[in-house]
Amino acid sequence: MIALDEDALICDLAETYQIYDYKQLPALRVAVFAYGLRDDSRIKMKANGQTVTLDTLLLAGISDRLSTLIWFQTSDGQKGKNRPTMLTSLLTNNKTENKDDVLVFDSGEDFAKVRNQLIVGGE
Repeated sequence: MIALDEDALICDLAETYQIYDYKQLPALRVAVFAYGLRDDSRIKMKANGQTVTLDTLLLAGISDRLSTLIWFQTSDGQKGKNRPTMLTSLLTNNKTENKDDVLVFDSGEDFAKVRNQLIVGGE
């Protein structure tokens, strides 16, 4: 963890355990303290490649679903254009958001046909 980001580890140890100079402690004790840090600590998030906490990501996902549901009710949503930007994609730096994954049907029969085709023949 020291090699990954020593400053983040120092901040986390100071915040959690009030350890301001970890070099005065035995290495095994520092390792135990580092292991005991919470999952949303700076160093653990960096080690896991996370940019935001799980709570933030879940809230963004809820917001994305809500904005998509509202968008479906608009005229743009019924035509499949001007889809809202997904917050989860922005927070996770996922630039490959696919805007073509929305199908719009004119009737229930059209939906049933496509659904049956997917069930019987796959994609």
